[in-house]
Amino acid sequence: MISKGQIKLITSLQQKKYRNKEGLFIAEGEKVIDELLKQGLELHNHFHVNAQPDDANRQEISQALLQKISCLKTANTSLATFKIPTPAPLLNSGLTLVVDALRDPGNLGTIIRLCDWFGVTQLVCSRDTVDCYNPKVVQATMGSIARVSIHYLDIDHYLQQSKLPIYTAMMDGQNVYNATLASDAILIMGNEANGVSQQIKALSTHQIAIPQFGELQATESLNVATATAILLSEFARITEK
Repeated sequence: MISKGQIKLITSLQQKKYRNKEGLFIAEGEKVIDELLKQGLELHNHFHVNAQPDDANRQEISQALLQKISCLKTANTSLATFKIPTPAPLLNSGLTLVVDALRDPGNLGTIIRLCDWFGVTQLVCSRDTVDCYNPKVVQATMGSIARVSIHYLDIDHYLQQSKLPIYTAMMDGQNVYNATLASDAILIMGNEANGVSQQIKALSTHQIAIPQFGELQATESLNVATATAILLSEFARITEK
């Protein structure tokens, strides 16, 4: 059975400062947990409503108690805590995605999953981007967080040090379908409300945009995760030729 100390620890991990202090994060649902285990992340604790007495890797928990400690509105059947892994060293090859001041956990989680889908192995986040180990982000990745190396950096400094072409998504940029895209490059996506900051824009070598095709063209902008999907798809299509 789960102890009071374990309950206190799990509920504290909903806050970033305690995740950083303990070096742990929460994952919920069998699919997400299984994906993280398959990728070799270090399990700390695993609680399941249907745990068997001979199952050394799971502790039994009631559905009511699981709901109490869950970060979800409706708890699944299992919850686990994992050690936060050390990111792999940053590479200067392939496509690196950079996100500037993303605030929404669902957007970041979806973007991590998109990186996994399109084979982007590293994601660089500004320091004011939502924590990738926020439980809502982890849930939205559906396990992809284990296959993408995520770095929180001063992105101004990172971009200044890079010799790669830097593509920034802008509303007034060049039509991406007419642009020349490099296989070794950096793609920057901006904040949900304000886009990319002026200092980041100044560091970009290329500014690209997704054109509108509707007759009315009344939509102001695309959701950042949707825009990321379109741009990553175009980079993959062009550079795989």
